[in-house]
Amino acid sequence: MFSKFRKYSVALLALSLCGSFCATAIAKEAEKEPWWKQAVVYEIYPRSFADADNNGVGEIKGITSKLDYLKDLGVDALWITPCYPSPQVDFGYDISDYKAIAPEYGTMADFDELLAEAKKRDIKIIMDFVMNHSSDKHPWFVESASSKDNAKRDWYIWRDGVNGAPPNNWISLFGHSAWKLYPETGQYNYHFFYPEQPDLNWRNSEMRKAMYDAARFWLDKGVAGFRLDAVQALFEDPKLPDNPVKEGKNQYGDPNTEYLHNDRLPEVHDVLRELRAVLDMYPGDRVLIGETTGSDIAEISKSYGKNLDEVQLPMNFIMAYINKLSAPEFRKRISEWDKNPAGGWPLYFFSNHDQVRHFVRYGDKIHNEDIAKLTAAVLMTVRGTPMMYYGEELGMQNNDPKTKEDVQDPIGKIGWPAEIGRDGERTPMQWNSEINAGFSKAKPWLPVSPDYKKVNVASEDADKNSVLNFYKQLIHLRKTEDALKNGSYETLDDHNPDVLSYLRKSKDEIVVVALNMTPAPKFVQLDLSANGISADTAEPLLASFDAGSESLHLKSLKLPAYGVLIGKVN
Repeated sequence: MFSKFRKYSVALLALSLCGSFCATAIAKEAEKEPWWKQAVVYEIYPRSFADADNNGVGEIKGITSKLDYLKDLGVDALWITPCYPSPQVDFGYDISDYKAIAPEYGTMADFDELLAEAKKRDIKIIMDFVMNHSSDKHPWFVESASSKDNAKRDWYIWRDGVNGAPPNNWISLFGHSAWKLYPETGQYNYHFFYPEQPDLNWRNSEMRKAMYDAARFWLDKGVAGFRLDAVQALFEDPKLPDNPVKEGKNQYGDPNTEYLHNDRLPEVHDVLRELRAVLDMYPGDRVLIGETTGSDIAEISKSYGKNLDEVQLPMNFIMAYINKLSAPEFRKRISEWDKNPAGGWPLYFFSNHDQVRHFVRYGDKIHNEDIAKLTAAVLMTVRGTPMMYYGEELGMQNNDPKTKEDVQDPIGKIGWPAEIGRDGERTPMQWNSEINAGFSKAKPWLPVSPDYKKVNVASEDADKNSVLNFYKQLIHLRKTEDALKNGSYETLDDHNPDVLSYLRKSKDEIVVVALNMTPAPKFVQLDLSANGISADTAEPLLASFDAGSESLHLKSLKLPAYGVLIGKVN
């Protein structure tokens, strides 16, 4: 009897201790910052990254083959643009199956291998989720277009014309009317982008459930989250009023109109909350990155949600749109986003697959490499999550088409020459100085930039002063210096028209950053007393010039043209 009682007591004690330990472990887990706050995100355009089978087009196996390079660079997560089955009208952003891999990119087994190999290297995979529209070849749309009484008719947006014309004056973002007539049923179909990309009807609950099911398919596989394409265009005013007409014409020859009734409607936030709730059911802090724009910080920050329950990382295009090195402009924009009204965690980027590479946009053709290091320093040292575009760590530039016959991107074919398309920023990654920059032994789908003999991974890896090695050092600093990982962002020398300087300050560490945004040397006097800091010297951590190894006097700093200086305050 006593023996049984003693065993029972020991068991209760063990359960009690386990419960206490487990509760503590759960509490500690809840206190941990989500991984995406400290991550470096790297966008990959799979057609152009690496071609493992040498047919001229990159694929998933190519990405897998370069994971060691990405790990060495310091990347924590890969955003992969669409690799789903697609007619490729918009190079993958017209999806015909949300739960499969396009044959030209490989198989599902290839994708599973990528996930597994990336996991071994602590690299997460973020998929591009195209929610606004599907391909017109998607089975859903084929059914929807077949008849007015088809069960999936309302999964897309169909309307009668008005006096033999489209239902209203809405213009597609990619040119011409946003309505396409289908003579078989006598109705028009709505498309915010190409006619081959019909908009999904997010007011239909069955379609909505099907899209969330597609998200679960990839989450079940272990993807870390999604980048949401064109998410602000999900809804349209069901009354279809005309959009206001503005002066002039766009690059396609259409009247300029304001997207008042078919973009940024408030119902978008309902969908974002619902999708976020889907992700929150999974472990591991799954993340949403939103392609979000707005007229001001207040509007963009709405995508975080009133209770930070929508998109964790809205894409603010401030650095993509400034397009000039202006210390006052950067100071203003970064401070606004750092203190956004929602209190959300900032995300920053300079380039992506839809924009001219920032090596071109910010470069002056004389100091381009110095400017590339300066923009890298901004990206990696402000408070927030940095997102890179493949090749920017090399200083890759655009290789734009020279004639209309060279153009692959449909918007370039439609709008040439006023709109040349986006081919120039999507050219193959430059791996070495061999044929086709080591991307492929076959003719690449887009021509390699002529500068590949010098601007490539192999050459820059061997050059300690290269843009690539500067990125590596920056990313290493970002991961090892507590102030850069967890510190606050505080501006310095707020009225300086030429030099952007700021502090990153954590509990036990202070890092100062000074960036000369001009082509002339500048003297800087940084007084930290207004920030409650008495020290006036700093130990050099990283500079784009020879700053020496001795302590720096912050009240007497000389920065060369486009000079970067990062130091730890003594």
